[in-house]
Amino acid sequence: MADRPLTLMAVHAHPDDEATGTGGVLARYAAEGIRTVLVTCTDGGCGDGPGGVKPGDPGHDPAAVALMRRKELEASCEVLKISDLEMLDYADSGMMGWATNDAPGSFWRTPVQEGAARLADLMRQYRPDVVVTYDENGFYGHPDHIQAHRITMAALEIAGPVPKVYWTTMPRSGMRRFGEIMREFGEDMPEPDPAEAAAMAEIGLPDDEITTWVDATGFSDQKYDALAAHASQGENIFFLRMGKERFGELMGVETFLRVRDTTGATLPENDLFAGLR
Repeated sequence: MADRPLTLMAVHAHPDDEATGTGGVLARYAAEGIRTVLVTCTDGGCGDGPGGVKPGDPGHDPAAVALMRRKELEASCEVLKISDLEMLDYADSGMMGWATNDAPGSFWRTPVQEGAARLADLMRQYRPDVVVTYDENGFYGHPDHIQAHRITMAALEIAGPVPKVYWTTMPRSGMRRFGEIMREFGEDMPEPDPAEAAAMAEIGLPDDEITTWVDATGFSDQKYDALAAHASQGENIFFLRMGKERFGELMGVETFLRVRDTTGATLPENDLFAGLR
């Protein structure tokens, strides 16, 4: 291990995803001298355009949005002190059921083995000790998150074993609290209908099934500022409404499911690098 630093690789779908689910661990481990590599799979072109113009509306230019979001992503990486940013630059597929799912070049319709081969090359280059991505449902069913999961797990088979692999998750207790806070800060937010409430209840995991709880409270301000760097998407980033103090209370601890491990580190654990240092 003396010839290279310990390395974390996070594989995310869009610009801004790096901050929401893993901003705390990226900032914390960078501060501890660990190399942090972010792979962003899509260009974010289905995000909001200037002035909040929505995809498909007059004046929405996906190429211009992608360029704007790349600059925001680079700013976020500066805030989080991410060592290396790699972009696969697939076209953003949009939400499940959108016509953009099947557009030429979209990430969703890209063959898994094609994306996996490109990601495997990056794994060989950086030789991560820890890889983090989403679960098989992309945490909440977004096609690009699902595809990021698929190419990551396939790339691991191509590139060879990584000591530790994790999927992001949320404790169900935290999801309930999050729903309460959303309604507190979003006065115009209606109570979810029973179907939506049932779907929300299935996101994340029961607390006792979560293997890894990483306290990044000391880096929650960085995480907030990294999210704020994605200013063009501010309308969609609910967390920015609550201010830094409440944000830190809700989002300071990041949780994961450990799905592969060669270290034998005892569970539950409080460090993605437990057993490696």
